[in-house]
Amino acid sequence: MIGNRDAWRYGLTGLPLAFVALPLYVQLPAHYASEFGVPLATLGALLLLTRLGDALIDPLVGRWTDRLFQASPGTLLGAVAIACVALAGGFTLLFLPPVRGDALLACAAGALVLTYLAYSTISIAHQSWGARLAGDEVQRARIVGWREGFGLAGVLVASVLPAFAGWAWTAVALAAALVIAWFAWQGTPHPLPAAAVAYGSPWLPFRHRAFRALLGVFVANGIASAIPATLLLFFIQDRLQAPASSQALFLGMYFLCAAASMPLWLAAVRRWGLVRSWRAGMLLAIAAFIGAASLGAGDTTGFAFVCMASGLALGSDLALPGALLAGVIRDAGEQGRSEGLFFGWWNFATKLNLALAAGAALPLLALGGYSPGARDPAALAVLTAAYCLLPCALKLGAAVLLQLTFVRTGASS
Repeated sequence: MIGNRDAWRYGLTGLPLAFVALPLYVQLPAHYASEFGVPLATLGALLLLTRLGDALIDPLVGRWTDRLFQASPGTLLGAVAIACVALAGGFTLLFLPPVRGDALLACAAGALVLTYLAYSTISIAHQSWGARLAGDEVQRARIVGWREGFGLAGVLVASVLPAFAGWAWTAVALAAALVIAWFAWQGTPHPLPAAAVAYGSPWLPFRHRAFRALLGVFVANGIASAIPATLLLFFIQDRLQAPASSQALFLGMYFLCAAASMPLWLAAVRRWGLVRSWRAGMLLAIAAFIGAASLGAGDTTGFAFVCMASGLALGSDLALPGALLAGVIRDAGEQGRSEGLFFGWWNFATKLNLALAAGAALPLLALGGYSPGARDPAALAVLTAAYCLLPCALKLGAAVLLQLTFVRTGASS
């Protein structure tokens, strides 16, 4: 049985991973455009190519981490230590590049590849380590809850530190956090590899019906969560007609409520189990975004309540699906064998969700006649439908699929 002491030591690595993810995916484009004058079209092409490659290599990284773990857990942790050094170095090169001019893009491309590869190695190894610790539903939820709780703390720190301390001190803070987290991780219980492993196809997870079904739920629900994140600033500026500076306040409420909800969702798992608790989180999110659809100009107080309610729902999305996947791996007979491969595909789906959300929502807005700064009621109605109602439809579909697959079949643990 894994207690809270070991769970938080394991989960601590979630903080530097989330800490680096926010600048990498959110702040990097604006940094290169404003500080170095890189054209947005050029920057967009560079990010698209490197992010696509990042997503595609995740299953291969997952299989590689499985092989390292089979050699010994210490071997895997040694590779993670090297990846931590690479992650800190790549991050520093990205935000504090030593070159300018024509060499800048080449440096950025190399630093992105290094950073993405190191990030994928650490995150997949970390997620699969937690799945190998196994246990019942409550224990699995506790392990993932600590990981995601520290991740939310990392997001909050990364959202303010660069503005107050600059990128040099941010890079130092990341390096220190990685060192502390690695030592905490290596002090947790070391799960045992399976006695014998015959590695097969990288498509092995898809042979299991429960994984295919869970991945379908995860993708539908993930796109539903990513769409509002993509459109948030448009909704604040045009539908609510609130200043862009209020975005930080709304995001702070959202993530703080998500962090505060973790103990509540763990208590829900004890009472209802993983599947029913996750479904309750989906329904809470649907209620929140239906409420957001009724808001108009100046309704910032109402939107604050929407952010708090959807933040509470986010806690279930963070803590429960990964715990469910650990159970699927166990039931498939792959525990101690292929966790890295399963989580490699899981991370691929996570990154695919972000791409599909932007790829679906932004063209739909354009087709509907909306453009940033619009005040026309018809255009704002299109924005509201994309921000509020489309995610509700996807969340509802995910909840129904979850019910049909895992509750009616009894495969809830």
